[in-house]
This record gives sequence, C-alpha cells and structure tokens, in this order.
Amino acid sequence: MACDAQGIIGAFQVTAGNVNECTVFPALMQAVAIRSAGGRARRRPRCVAGDKGYSTPAIRRWCRAHRVRAVIPERSDQLAQRSHRRGRKPAFDPVAYRRRNVVERAVGWLKNLRRIATRAEKLATHFAAIVTIALIGRYAGRCLPDIT
Repeated sequence: MACDAQGIIGAFQVTAGNVNECTVFPALMQAVAIRSAGGRARRRPRCVAGDKGYSTPAIRRWCRAHRVRAVIPERSDQLAQRSHRRGRKPAFDPVAYRRRNVVERAVGWLKNLRRIATRAEKLATHFAAIVTIALIGRYAGRCLPDIT
C-alpha cells in the first residue's frame, strides 16, 4: 500500500500470503499518481519511507534510478556486510522516518474493518474490490461538496 503524507491511500496491490511485499514495489510505484494543489499529476513521489523489510538493493537501485529519496533504515545484516566493503552508507533521515507512522495508521484503519481484517474474501480480485469499496467510502466525503 502507498499513501501520502496525510494518510490518503493512493495505490495498493494484493499479493499472496507467502510473497514478500518488496517484489511488487516497482509495480506499486507505477500505480501511484500524486496530485498537487493546482499542479499537474506527478508519477513519482519525492520520498519513499519504509521499514527495514524494504531495505533491499533492488528497491534502493529503483529509488536512485528514479530520483526518489529512500528513507529506509538498514538491516543489521546489511550493516555487517557493508563493514567489509567499501562504499558510502545509504543516507537515512530519522526525522522523516518518524512520519512513517502515517502509513501505519492507514493500515490500522483498514484492519479495523472486520471483513478486511479477517480476509473473508477467498479470491484476490474480490478482496481488492472490498478494499476499493472501503477506500471509496472513506474518501467520498473529501471529494463531494458539503450540502448540509
């Protein structure tokens, strides 16, 4: 799932339970469209924040190739490997990383919905449809004018 700094979910991908989320990272980033106030839509975020599970060379390469700043801490095994190699340490901004809790709150909101949390849908397409309906219900009030 990808969301912006306000917690608005912009894109999500459904994967099998035994598939690492990092494998669908490039496809998820392709699905993101960022709308700025009065500007045209951008295809790439300026910054991507992820937990240590997203600290893979492939994701860091993708971020460098697309000029996206990666705010991802290194895993302990990567720190040990890097001590034996030359090269610079990946940049990490702890202040920007603290704002990652917005993503965790968005995930928590989805998990409060019982049908999504219990994964009542057996097919991935049905599960994606239920998540889409939940997101439409959440953001419909933001898109529609207040008529009261």
